[in-house]
Amino acid sequence: MAVKKRSSSCTAVAPSSTANLGPGYDVFGLALDALYDRVRITKVAGKNSGRITIKMSDGAIPAALESNSAGLVIKKMAQDFAITDDLDVVVKKGVPAGYGMGSSAASAAAAAVAFAGLYKLKIDRNKLVEYAAEGEVASAGARHYDNVSASVLGGFIISSVGQDGTIRFIRIEPPKDLLIVVAVPSIPVPAKKTEVARSVLPREVPLKSAVHNVSGASTIVAGFALGDVEMIGRGIDDDVIVEPARKHLIPGYDSVRKNALAAGALAVTISGAGPSMIAFLKGKTKRKQVIKAMEAGFSEAGVKCRTFACGPSKGARIVV
Repeated sequence: MAVKKRSSSCTAVAPSSTANLGPGYDVFGLALDALYDRVRITKVAGKNSGRITIKMSDGAIPAALESNSAGLVIKKMAQDFAITDDLDVVVKKGVPAGYGMGSSAASAAAAAVAFAGLYKLKIDRNKLVEYAAEGEVASAGARHYDNVSASVLGGFIISSVGQDGTIRFIRIEPPKDLLIVVAVPSIPVPAKKTEVARSVLPREVPLKSAVHNVSGASTIVAGFALGDVEMIGRGIDDDVIVEPARKHLIPGYDSVRKNALAAGALAVTISGAGPSMIAFLKGKTKRKQVIKAMEAGFSEAGVKCRTFACGPSKGARIVV
């Protein structure tokens, strides 16, 4: 399907995100209005060999096309829409890679939105998520939808894949008084961190544990649907499968969680595959106390961390 060429450049930004939210493993995603990746795509005048050149503004991630989440997305979209323009792509990283904040998803989401904007493509936003998921192959080796759906669509997202392969995304607007405190520890992370985090998970779980996690996940959905932050917190704290198996990968996990809850957080959990940890609060009243508590928890383990508070994000968007 040939596409008419109209503009020469388009820039989009996409937010960081957190996945799982405790018992919602590989299903739940929440966009965070804290850190953003920026992707600018420019058509090279008079060139139509289909060459895509990736440039990093800060050298944070590989610039090779096959190892770059934005590059994989653009390559797939160009193929599907029969676009042969040479493209210069500049990726500016704002989301730290390897810390469970949806770094590759943010680049992929921004790339998908920028490409669609550049060529004025009438793509359903759910389909944009599918394109953005192509970028997860670069970091995780497979398509995952929890982070990219949140980065593209914003808000709280439930991702599901039917037995026939049909992918569905349900978006719920988060409560206005939901506040998230993020603590990003300064520790080395392995190159294949997501694979390591998945490798420690149990292959089989007792039925009782599965039922418990379904109950917690259902409580989270109900909390978002009803705009009840306290209900969301109760559901997040009900993970008895994934978090217990992963917490040993994060030095200071127990202290960070204990301190944050004592300081007034409603729930504390690992952000995605970690090692970042996030606390959920109702309103800003106890924000400073929770930030200090999480910093102290990591400090007890001899780990420094970067902390910040944020709310949910509206998702990826085109910028001037």
